[in-house]
Amino acid sequence: MADQEVHEFTDGNFEQDVIGSDVPVLVDFWAEWCMPCRMLAPVVEELAQEYDGRVKIGKLDTDGNREVSMKYGIQSIPTLILFKGGEEAGRVTGLSSKQDLASKLDELLA
Repeated sequence: MADQEVHEFTDGNFEQDVIGSDVPVLVDFWAEWCMPCRMLAPVVEELAQEYDGRVKIGKLDTDGNREVSMKYGIQSIPTLILFKGGEEAGRVTGLSSKQDLASKLDELLA
């Protein structure tokens, strides 16, 4: 089976791909210049593969997508927001371990 790709969310597709998703969504708010964001990237990719089909996982570049970033009050990155049924269901700011994120996803799916 092909590797699950990490989705790319934008101001343009956020409403449809995140708010309108029929499965829970994890959005990684990041930026190219952010070192902790880069350190988190492999973890996000692994989770995307492990939760393929159960959770949609993607990234949103805060520099290029200010509308969504402002709407959700992103003050520092990385920030990861969990959405379920179009509503914010959880938030993690800063570097987080794969274990911590996986347990949050498991809670969301429970």
